[in-house]
Amino acid sequence: MIVVLIVTIFVGVFAIAILLITLIGRSATEQSRQTLTLINSEVGEEKGKEHDEAVDFRKSVVLSAVPWVNRWLQRIELSPVLRKLLNQANLKWTVGGLLLICLACSTVPSYLVYLRTGSSLIALVIAVFLGFAPIAFVLYKRSTRFAKFEQGLPEALDMMVSGLRVGQSLNAAFGMVGRECPDPIGSEFRICFDEQNYGLELRNAIDNLTARMPIRDIRIVGTAILIQKESGGNLAEVLENTASVIRSRFRLKRQVQVHTAQGRMTGWVLSLLPIVLGFAIYLMNPTMMSVLWTRPVGIKLLWAAFGGWVLGTAIVQKIVRMDV
Repeated sequence: MIVVLIVTIFVGVFAIAILLITLIGRSATEQSRQTLTLINSEVGEEKGKEHDEAVDFRKSVVLSAVPWVNRWLQRIELSPVLRKLLNQANLKWTVGGLLLICLACSTVPSYLVYLRTGSSLIALVIAVFLGFAPIAFVLYKRSTRFAKFEQGLPEALDMMVSGLRVGQSLNAAFGMVGRECPDPIGSEFRICFDEQNYGLELRNAIDNLTARMPIRDIRIVGTAILIQKESGGNLAEVLENTASVIRSRFRLKRQVQVHTAQGRMTGWVLSLLPIVLGFAIYLMNPTMMSVLWTRPVGIKLLWAAFGGWVLGTAIVQKIVRMDV
């Protein structure tokens, strides 16, 4: 039995590692190869061949390195949402790669838990939690990037104000922020600057920026810029006042976080205590804890405890978190 578990763990870890390396690297390699082939055929390296097929220069998004998985993902509605999350988190994963990672993280540990405990209920709960873990990691990276963008936005606005006051255009101010500021401020403003250089209107470029970074502060900045464009006025002064408002909101948010730190810590302790305590009791006395998933009454109590834990965690987190 121990040998089977060791072999299963080794095969699972090896498969996940190979899957990550293949899916991250193969998509970029295939896309580069197709681009080089298209360029070579268009500049005339294959002069003796006639190209009857129409050349499509539209941007194509690869959702998976596996062709049939890519075609299947392009037909479902979940793919655009996951692709948007990956882009906002600045992760070079494909949608198919993310789903396969979720599948691997769900099946391998749940199968090991089922072999150890013999309970399909616990294996199902482990499968759900660990299957959602890669998506939770993407959401964490996304929220971290959003927080970093919010922190750097006032300095970027100050830089734009300085550029506008010395006579630069708004597009040139976007380009200056894109060159001077670090990621994610620099990369997002650089995309907005490039879109305007390629002929996109200012309103559409700002709408794309707010879609990529759905943050309240950047929506305020975009609205201020568009209103000034239609009604006129001193844009440098408007952006300076906007930066001052954002800084004031940050100060208030930090004060709220200081005053609610004890409550938030208490909420996390109360939320994680049942899980940690149940796992510790199982390690000390597996026979006593196995009653919860080996008898009908125990299974009902386990479902009731799980529902109460979810409801209590949601209530506690709602109490200790304040939106500023």
